[in-house]
Amino acid sequence: MAIAPPDNGIPSDPAQPRNGFDRFFEVSARGSTMSREVRGGLATFFTMAYIVVLNPLILGGAADGDGKKLSIPALAAATALVAGLMTILMGVVGRFPMALAAGLGVNALVAFEIAPQMTWADAMGLVVIEGVLIAILVLTGLRTAVFRSVPTQLKTAIGVGIGLFLTIIGLVDAGFVRRVPDAANTTVPVGLGINGKIVSWPMLVFVVGLLVTLVLVVRRVRGAILIGILASTVLAIIVEAVAKVGPSFVDGKPNPDGWSLNVPKLPERIVDIPDLSLLGNFNVLGSWSRAGWLIPLMFVFTLLITDFFDTMGTMVAIGQEGDMLDEQGTPPRAKEILLVDSIAAAAGGAASVSSNTSYIESASGVAEGARTGVANLVAGALFLLAMFLSPLATVVPFEAASTALVVVGFLMMTAVRTIDWTDYEIAIPAFLTITLMPFTYSISNGIGAGIISYVVLKLAKGKAREVHPLLYAVAVLFVLYFLRGPIESAVL
Repeated sequence: MAIAPPDNGIPSDPAQPRNGFDRFFEVSARGSTMSREVRGGLATFFTMAYIVVLNPLILGGAADGDGKKLSIPALAAATALVAGLMTILMGVVGRFPMALAAGLGVNALVAFEIAPQMTWADAMGLVVIEGVLIAILVLTGLRTAVFRSVPTQLKTAIGVGIGLFLTIIGLVDAGFVRRVPDAANTTVPVGLGINGKIVSWPMLVFVVGLLVTLVLVVRRVRGAILIGILASTVLAIIVEAVAKVGPSFVDGKPNPDGWSLNVPKLPERIVDIPDLSLLGNFNVLGSWSRAGWLIPLMFVFTLLITDFFDTMGTMVAIGQEGDMLDEQGTPPRAKEILLVDSIAAAAGGAASVSSNTSYIESASGVAEGARTGVANLVAGALFLLAMFLSPLATVVPFEAASTALVVVGFLMMTAVRTIDWTDYEIAIPAFLTITLMPFTYSISNGIGAGIISYVVLKLAKGKAREVHPLLYAVAVLFVLYFLRGPIESAVL
């Protein structure tokens, strides 16, 4: 669902391309224009730019089995490089407005569970193996077949769940929703702001920015989300210049009133030379000799399941947002989209920045009108530019970027009306899918719960033949995924 009406100047017959570029990317055929694609690419980049800062903090904050840490400047440069190249590749090959970057959650798994049991090179080698395996599944048609085996209404639920997931990410990143300090002694795990109050300047910036964005959306202003991000950033810079709020951590001590990640102030220098020393620093076979065969195998399986279904859910949600799905809930060029995503997973490991995957934040660009891979060319070019302009990437605070995530979450939530809530056999799996994504902070957990419950309920009703055979295999894999903790404990 687009926020703004089509720009003036769209040909009366949208199927007629204006030139070869238009024909290749199907800009007119999908009812879009170059201005909308550029605007969408800008919105996508600004809602994703935080990864250039956050991924290095996650990976750089952990030590491997030898006690070594990765260079944060080198991680930032490699993160921007791979995100830029893979986003452009998705635009050219997949021709779909879905950007890629180092996957959150996967990077934490690599940093805090995998790397401590081996070297960084060994850990990144496992990521490369996982990417290659997924690529093989795509080329054999298995990954696409699994995607098509999921019922259409369950795919819709995946998109809705991701919308709620985006919303809570935005609220938490902005500090508007926080853990209750004594959560262990209360039935309320989270609350509003600080002690139930909006008492900090960053939270106020978020609230004002969100209201401004919502007003622009309601008034159908073109570029509403992007304008909201930029306006919030300007306000944040002014607030920081006057109030001197500072970061959320000062000298290792928490500052609840501070900015959650980036402190919004103009940097002392704009251009910096990127450090690409981490490229190619991976070892495919090292982990198997050091940690034995079972530990690497379980880690590869966990990475594969997470990447496999996160991307499927993400591309459905983005296609749903842009009204680009067919009757089976499948976006155009699905095989090409999944292949690029698989290549990105391996590329992230080869560059030592963890698996790269499709980003649901791309929905902010789709909400701005993006419908083709042209938006990816814009977002990808900005990521490549960010390698040299990394100081500027730190200007936009979470409190400004998060406004887009909340608004996009609302837009994606509207598809919930297409689910038949009177049919419990699909409504219950849809409900579990929608709720478990935000409540467990994982797309894969929500998809897994939805698929397992769907299969169980169909069997209980004596309707086994209504379940696609592949879905039984997927359900079994998800059971193993959820039981991987006990399995590891039993055999290790």
